[in-house]
Amino acid sequence: MSGDVAAALREPWDSLRRQREAAEFGVWIFLGSEALLFAGLLLAFAVNRTLHPAGFAASGRETDIVFGTVNTLVLLTSSLAMAVGSEAARAGLRRLALRALATVLLLGLTFLVLKGFEWAKDLREQLWPGAGFRLAEPGARLFFGLYWTMTALHALHLAGGLAVVGWLSWQGWRGTRPLGSPAFQVAALYWHLVDVVWILLYPLLYLGGRA
Repeated sequence: MSGDVAAALREPWDSLRRQREAAEFGVWIFLGSEALLFAGLLLAFAVNRTLHPAGFAASGRETDIVFGTVNTLVLLTSSLAMAVGSEAARAGLRRLALRALATVLLLGLTFLVLKGFEWAKDLREQLWPGAGFRLAEPGARLFFGLYWTMTALHALHLAGGLAVVGWLSWQGWRGTRPLGSPAFQVAALYWHLVDVVWILLYPLLYLGGRA
């Protein structure tokens, strides 16, 4: 057994392959529970969109499609970088893995900063579904209630992913976690979930009413 493999192994596993399979199985169970959470919100959006088509269409035209589209491109690029980083880590390509993970961190932070600017613009335009909400169409408050809930929940998941990627990058850079550790592949699976959720949110929140 090589030194890198021995360093990556954790009890009770005697094989890195079995350890990786167990880690991936565990994270898939976790991702399934997260998918159910977002599925409930998406179902609520679909039902209310059917009940209030005019209000949801009018609200969709109020979202900022420039911010939404740029952030979609940012997140898709970060997902590509995450795939490169996890595969480079598996192959032992330290420099490429660390550079790819640094790119993921940069793009993830860019997404959150842009989202912060977008939320600030929404507040200035009185698109918070509370006192002073400026849209009168039936269902508009429901749209923006779901909009704020889903985008905030997504941002929290992305921030959690950034924390994990940053921690793994720091350990990989210091050499305290070998690149052969399954943690890099597990982090990649989580990051891709964040990406997939946004791919579902983007057409619902930004393209509805503009077709």
